[in-house]
Amino acid sequence: MMKRLFAAIGALTMSAVMVLTGCGSSSSSSSGAAASSDEDKSLQKVLDSGKLMLGLDATFKPMGYTDENNEIVGFDIDCAEEVCKRLGIKLEKVGINWDTKELDLDAGKIDCIWNGLSVSDERKKVMLMSDAYMENKMVFVVKKDSEINKLSDLEGKKVAVQNGSTADNILNESDIGKKITKSAMQTNVEALNQLDLGMCDAVFLDSVVAEYEITTSGKALRVLEEGLEPEQYAIGFRLKDKALCDKIYATLQEMKKDGKLAEISAKWFGKDVTTVK
Repeated sequence: MMKRLFAAIGALTMSAVMVLTGCGSSSSSSSGAAASSDEDKSLQKVLDSGKLMLGLDATFKPMGYTDENNEIVGFDIDCAEEVCKRLGIKLEKVGINWDTKELDLDAGKIDCIWNGLSVSDERKKVMLMSDAYMENKMVFVVKKDSEINKLSDLEGKKVAVQNGSTADNILNESDIGKKITKSAMQTNVEALNQLDLGMCDAVFLDSVVAEYEITTSGKALRVLEEGLEPEQYAIGFRLKDKALCDKIYATLQEMKKDGKLAEISAKWFGKDVTTVK
């Protein structure tokens, strides 16, 4: 009787151990494998295809835009080209609608968004963002002879802004944004053209774009000293594509250390304006 009782207890104990061990190993190994698979897939997919599909608004000077030869060029493009060269793959540039960029990314039309993409809490909810590589701020541009000299002068005025941009969101949430008439444009180029033609009173956009456009276009425009808030540029990926994100940013770090990033920056801005560490 006692032997049968001890045998039964032993059997129950062994079964419990086996069940507990099976659940633990199954759970940890499957989740670990899934995490590993998800992380590896994004980078490996790009390496296997031999190309990186970069999404951009091809009018965003000087980060990425179409030049007079119908070639997409810019600071971000040069950086991406160098990253791809070091990874042994080709860069494929894909023009996208900035207002629907997240949809193109999630649908797999592109592998990343790399085009003066400003970091924001809202964007972090829908995409994985790399560490920042450049600082930026949002500014108002007016005509040189405009009577607008400070933010309060914008009250009651018509301000153009790119639809779907962080500038659009910042303007909507600001105090001055509630006191102006907003005109949403498809691109910053359109917005600046509207200003040049006198169809709006000001444009709200990235200082990087504003300063480059004023310097290179010869248009009689100026930037107001008062802006709204500083920003940072980063590269956007699908939320699960951590391996690809990490590899690309690590390559930018290598470029920073060996001086290549500073060389590219000097070409476009006259100095090293990058914040990669």
